[in-house]
Amino acid sequence: QVQVIETGGGSVQVGDSLRISCTASGLTFNDGAMGWFRQAPGKEREGGACIRFKFGTTDYSDSVKGRFTIYRDTTTNTVYLQMTGLQPEDTAKYYCAARSGKDGPGQGSCIDWTRGRFGYWGQGTQVTVSS
Repeated sequence: QVQVIETGGGSVQVGDSLRISCTASGLTFNDGAMGWFRQAPGKEREGGACIRFKFGTTDYSDSVKGRFTIYRDTTTNTVYLQMTGLQPEDTAKYYCAARSGKDGPGQGSCIDWTRGRFGYWGQGTQVTVSS
């Protein structure tokens, strides 16, 4: 059974940096992808970043490109989202999602990742940015 767990959220000030982490136990990391999504109150969920675990290739949504960095640690099977220059509009609950190549064509990569077609989701971690 795959279990996705996010850690590291919190409250910060405008301009601060924060790193959140995600682990997905029970997943074959060599053939999978993981993404970070976020959802603010009253808004739709939006994609943040995706990483293909095997090669470390990444993709970002325009809203976070240049400020957020997704990367993985293959020794611990952990994916991180390093966020810099945080703004109040970054306030949201951040969700980690994982998918495996075994789940179907394209599932082992970041193809069409923004559609949110990931089979495994965490409970989310709150990030609050105050001015």
